[in-house]
Amino acid sequence: MSETLTSYMHAAFNQKIQKQKIIWTSDYWLLGTVLALLILGLIMVGSASVSIAEKNIGEPFYYLWRQMMFAGIGLFAAFILVKVPMRVWQDLGPALVIVSLLGLLLVFIPGLGKNVNGSTRWIAVGSFGLQVSEFVKLFMILYLAGYLVRHIDAVRTTAAGFWRPLGLLMIVMVLLLLEPDFGAAAVLISTAVAMMWLGGVRVGQFMILITSVSGALALLVYTSTYRMQRLTGFMDPWDDPFNSGFQLTQALIAFGRGEWFGVGLGASVQKLFYLPEAHTDFLFAVLAEELGLFGVIAVIGLFSFLVFRILLIGRRAENRERPFAGYVAYGIGIWIGLQAFINIGVNMGVLPTKGLTLPFMSYGGSSILVMCIAVALLVRIDYETRKEDRIIQKGRKVYE
Repeated sequence: MSETLTSYMHAAFNQKIQKQKIIWTSDYWLLGTVLALLILGLIMVGSASVSIAEKNIGEPFYYLWRQMMFAGIGLFAAFILVKVPMRVWQDLGPALVIVSLLGLLLVFIPGLGKNVNGSTRWIAVGSFGLQVSEFVKLFMILYLAGYLVRHIDAVRTTAAGFWRPLGLLMIVMVLLLLEPDFGAAAVLISTAVAMMWLGGVRVGQFMILITSVSGALALLVYTSTYRMQRLTGFMDPWDDPFNSGFQLTQALIAFGRGEWFGVGLGASVQKLFYLPEAHTDFLFAVLAEELGLFGVIAVIGLFSFLVFRILLIGRRAENRERPFAGYVAYGIGIWIGLQAFINIGVNMGVLPTKGLTLPFMSYGGSSILVMCIAVALLVRIDYETRKEDRIIQKGRKVYE
């Protein structure tokens, strides 16, 4: 009885593949939330950058036009990549690791690597800068998801299976720290640890990993003067408001001025050369000033709902015995949620300053492009899961 149903399901699935007809059904709540964040991000980038763009370039909406262009490129790339089956991404995992390592090495080549504010995180591509670390985060999620599928028994039962991917991850982290990009390294290792936990690693190994990572991060802070200054400035920004605590104090002033409903869109004072990186790292502070507590709660709500939908997609894929797709969705959800949490926490003064953008919203071509690609993967995962659901339901009806 069960064999007949299984045979029919396999035949129906193969027939669907041969027809090559894709019915694009997706999680519209997910797409709607992403679209809302993108539109709100474009509005805030335009508002936050108008003064600095006018002063430095002579074109008030220079950063807005570029952000719209990056978003358009990202959406086009997503439209193309959403047609790539997840099994292809699974096969590409090891190659993507090699691409990540090569990209991180290329930023250190003189004339190719681009230095901004003391950090060499970009590869110069004409007049644009490609931030390699944004792609590395996504590529490592794809690799780790594939590794968990291929070696899940070893990961759960042996020390070698558990530590082998983390050894590779440590090499990537060292390269990120040399740029330096402490924020990207922290997000990457935290996402990897969470994925390993979801993969079912033993509690003892997990606790050793958590302890080791925490100790390593603490050591990095202690041995680096500028990181220690950021930490002490975060703990008491008002002690040195014109030096180490400057960014945070200006951000807190922006939050204070916003009150309940904000001073009005475009009416921010802090973006007028008081708050550094107003259209990138501290975009959320400008939003809080112009849209108030209402806007802050709305954005936090959108990100919370987005992460919920992503984890739901991962759960549904896992229930359909598609572990690779499930791990990828979990990894992307954890990554987006963690990066948004850190950026918002930094802006609100509850976390030390990190050079991390607010996903889908902050100015940055590489960030927008990678986020759009990540959404394309989620749409593909959701599509393949729904497709399998339809085949199973059809098989049940025929069997009945």
